Amino acid sequence: MSSDSRPAQRRTAALARTAHESATQILLGDEPSSDHAEHAHDDDETWPDRLSEPSNEPLAESYGLSGEAAELSRRAATRPGLLHEALWRASELGTQVHRSVSTGWEALDRELPGGGWPLQSITEVLSPQPSVLEWRLLSNTLRQVKDGQVIVIGPPKRPHLPGLLQCGLDQRRLVWIQADGPAERLWVTEQVIRANAAGAVLAWLPQARQDQLRRLQVSAQACDCPIFLMRPQTARHEASPAPLRVHATFSVDWELQVHVFKRRGPVHETPLVLPSVPTGLTRLLTPRLLRPSSLISIAGSDTRRVHDEATTDAVGSASTLSAGQQRQRTAHASH
Repeated sequence: MSSDSRPAQRRTAALARTAHESATQILLGDEPSSDHAEHAHDDDETWPDRLSEPSNEPLAESYGLSGEAAELSRRAATRPGLLHEALWRASELGTQVHRSVSTGWEALDRELPGGGWPLQSITEVLSPQPSVLEWRLLSNTLRQVKDGQVIVIGPPKRPHLPGLLQCGLDQRRLVWIQADGPAERLWVTEQVIRANAAGAVLAWLPQARQDQLRRLQVSAQACDCPIFLMRPQTARHEASPAPLRVHATFSVDWELQVHVFKRRGPVHETPLVLPSVPTGLTRLLTPRLLRPSSLISIAGSDTRRVHDEATTDAVGSASTLSAGQQRQRTAHASH
């Protein structure tokens, strides 16, 4: 190895050590020291003097970053402690950078990053049948829309206006766009999101591909409203760029079972059971009808008892009929 290459190797090793120590100090919340950079070129007087001072050039310009990454880099250059705010552990719920809107259920809000449905992002709602439970799940949120309109794109079933009014929705803020084909629904959804003029967006996209959903997610980052994409439960095992995905089904006692199976945080194992009595039935249901499962269990026990008696008598085992009733049945059968 020639002696000419040794100074260059020493400079490279010194710079690498300086970068490592400076990054460690930044993560610890300390200001990087300039002593390391000064010693990096002590062995070569021809090394440029500008490297002896700590560079204040943002990392965004060095690495070609843009958007939120560039802004975070510029802020981190002046506030090293900011890196602690951006640090996220997979065992914890992610910190929500953007705003969110409450779901109307405290139990569900606690399981969502940011404490509600996120803005500037798409949210997938998966269900067994379209246009059946989506309104009950989202009506609490849609009632909070004060600025803009609730735009409904391509629902497979015609929205029932009297039912929506009972849910507390303002008919003056509802806009229904009937887009029949998959390509048409996707195009309309993307244009509405890019316009950023809605208070909330609900779109039914059962056949959307992963690359199409990715385009919607990119456009949603500049949209200041919640965006809900309704998809079938068969899409649960498909990859999706949506940061938040939930699966919703009905329960017996006027409840919704909501499983948050994708979020920025730990895995959510147990589905949430949320009370969801339709607004129009609140005054009509008696206490017994509020718990249909108890009525079903009683009816089920009676059905089993009748079935057991009939089965016992049919197979010729000991019957519950008296001897006189058995003789009458035998005489009637002989005739």
